[in-house]
Amino acid sequence: MKELRYIAIEGVIGAGKTTLARGLANKFHAGLILEEFDDNPFLAKFYSNPAHYAFHTQLYFLMSRYRQQKRINQMDLFHSRIVSDYLFAKDRIFAEVNLTEEEFALYDKIYALIEKEIPRPDVVIYLQSTPDFLYKRIKQRDRPYERNIDYDYIVRLCEAYNEFFIHYNTSYLLIVNIKNFDFLSNNDIELIYKEIIQLKVPRKIISRE
Repeated sequence: MKELRYIAIEGVIGAGKTTLARGLANKFHAGLILEEFDDNPFLAKFYSNPAHYAFHTQLYFLMSRYRQQKRINQMDLFHSRIVSDYLFAKDRIFAEVNLTEEEFALYDKIYALIEKEIPRPDVVIYLQSTPDFLYKRIKQRDRPYERNIDYDYIVRLCEAYNEFFIHYNTSYLLIVNIKNFDFLSNNDIELIYKEIIQLKVPRKIISRE
């Protein structure tokens, strides 16, 4: 098996991607890429009026994520490993959920042009959970721009993510059922760390249920 140098973490809103990414980057002494969602000027408007602002929001994220991912080759010069708290393909998952058929057709033409330039992770960690668990977390952390998130939206995202990862075979895939995991815990970070370095099969699922 080749060395796992580029690790990407994915999951629906509220899954704990950034917390785990920080913990693993520290454990691996790796470079860290964090999604710049706070910079999107359309995000709060989207949650208040999804139909009107979905296309604006998605294009902004697509360009922002593209710029970030292009930096990975430069980071390779300074770090033996890189950890990212998102997978570039998430952009298309959200686009399929949020855009109209006509908007998605235009979006997909742009995506197809730039996706070829994006580096592929060696391993992807999918933080899987239920809509109920994630919606509760979102409400607990109470980010201002997330207060208008609809429960049904989280349901649709969970369905879209699960469908995507059922067929995902581009990288090694570690699926973590996040119930009973605490990514602020050193013990849980250590567990995920060991699973990554010992990963020998294309797809593995771990849970504590």
